[in-house]
Amino acid sequence: MSITYLPGKEPHPRETRRILKNVNREGWNTSIDCYLADGGYEELKKALGMEPKAVIDEVKKSGLRGRGGAGFPTGVKWTFIPPNNTKPVYLVCNCDESEPGTFKDRYIVHQDPHQLIEGMVISSYAVGAHLAYIYMREEFPMAAEIMLKALQEARERGFLGSNIQGSGYDLEIHVHRGAGAYICGEETALLNSLEGQRPYPRIKPPFFPAAIGLYGCPTIVNNVESLCQVKHVIAMGGEAYSQEGARRPRYPHHRRFRRRETPGVL
Repeated sequence: MSITYLPGKEPHPRETRRILKNVNREGWNTSIDCYLADGGYEELKKALGMEPKAVIDEVKKSGLRGRGGAGFPTGVKWTFIPPNNTKPVYLVCNCDESEPGTFKDRYIVHQDPHQLIEGMVISSYAVGAHLAYIYMREEFPMAAEIMLKALQEARERGFLGSNIQGSGYDLEIHVHRGAGAYICGEETALLNSLEGQRPYPRIKPPFFPAAIGLYGCPTIVNNVESLCQVKHVIAMGGEAYSQEGARRPRYPHHRRFRRRETPGVL
């Protein structure tokens, strides 16, 4: 299907867009009807038909790395949850995009919120989480409104809540607004803030979130971009996804610097 973009917002001829495919796209809006018409939530249906371990294996094969800055392998992080765990597991989306001049996550949340929701539901299913949070910086008031509306649409269509798409899997996602603290971009400081404490980073070890995270329970913290990529890993297959982008390390890279007159990291 041919995609056209708003005048002056077209991608570079050598640029391939995936998670930013719908940003500044003509005729696109944030409604679930628009997302479904473009094939949205098909990867979630596919993932729900797989075993959770199979989803994790695909993400590991993909070589997907965290897009928040550290570049840690996403699938490997998911396996750090203790195998004998009896506590609840949480998934947290780090949407505290506070680096100056950085706005890649904001574009996704403002223009393609259902892509993030789909990625979060797939990821939560894979790691066994039934409660997830989107930690969003206070300075994103419009993004919070858009995301809350999208979450409600997903509930109404059976992509969130109890017995998602008849699979027997339950998940709820909540938006948590931060208080404008820059340090909350660090995952353990973010978790302290989410618990209502001062956002001080925790000492690691022992406080590795996948083992001792939110409320002392195993918690997976991933960036907005990382979670969106999970949907595309399921669509393409881990092996095919791994062939894109830089080969060493396997890190398909979708950021770029904008023109000099509008600088920033996208």
